Amino acid sequence: MRTIIYYFSGTGNSLKIACDLALELGNTEFLSDETEVFSMVRVMKGGIDLSADRIGLVFPVYMFGLPLIVSDFVKKLEAESGHWRGEPDKYIFAVATNGGGPGGALKMLQSRLETKGLSLDAAFSVEMPGNYTPLYGAPSEDKQKILFENASGKVKEIVAYVLSGERGKFEFSNFFVNAVSSVFNSLVSAKIPGMDKKFSADEKCAGCPVCEKVCPADNIKIIKGKPSWNHKCQQCLACLQWCPEESIQYGKKTAGRKRYHHPDIKLEEIIQK
Repeated sequence: MRTIIYYFSGTGNSLKIACDLALELGNTEFLSDETEVFSMVRVMKGGIDLSADRIGLVFPVYMFGLPLIVSDFVKKLEAESGHWRGEPDKYIFAVATNGGGPGGALKMLQSRLETKGLSLDAAFSVEMPGNYTPLYGAPSEDKQKILFENASGKVKEIVAYVLSGERGKFEFSNFFVNAVSSVFNSLVSAKIPGMDKKFSADEKCAGCPVCEKVCPADNIKIIKGKPSWNHKCQQCLACLQWCPEESIQYGKKTAGRKRYHHPDIKLEEIIQK
């Protein structure tokens, strides 16, 4: 069976999970005839292929909900001829990476897929190191190691379930968390693009183009040797986390806080989006 996994990733957590899912699904060369992995950002510039037998969606949780880019991706989806909902030979699964719970993201995804005539067959939550530096620094190396080991085991569980063809396993948050998350996310979503007003580059900035290149929204331009943000922010913090000089700050509390991006993901892989 052919599987396509679409991912969105700013600091590498979701890309790592997408790659591991592909490997566990029998893909020994990352991209093969059986399992393919594509960036949501990249495919939205062209057509989105839904012809595979299985479609996987892997993404982080932002603001207790779906990243704006993932919402945009879903808006572009169109069911192929023949309604997908209820067709036994089609299968959609989702994996939300997060720092402590999926919030309302998976439930939001299910609802939005339904508006496109698509049904979510299984949904999973994978805890990874948190990376929202405006609130906290990266976890210790020991803590990261534990999370990575747990995530590796969880990937195997997800793949076993998907390969079984079973449907109906949804690792949603409880009703209260979903409700509160939905309200919160709806209130902040419109404000997210302009939240880049708090970004700045300190005196360590060397004017390199890394932040410009890693931004999935093409929101950053280097002007006169310094980054400029243009209010299309996703709040992925890729610019802050991948800056080689740790010169990008968000507000007044990020200076000195430990940065994070997944150690197995290379900068070039994120830049390729």
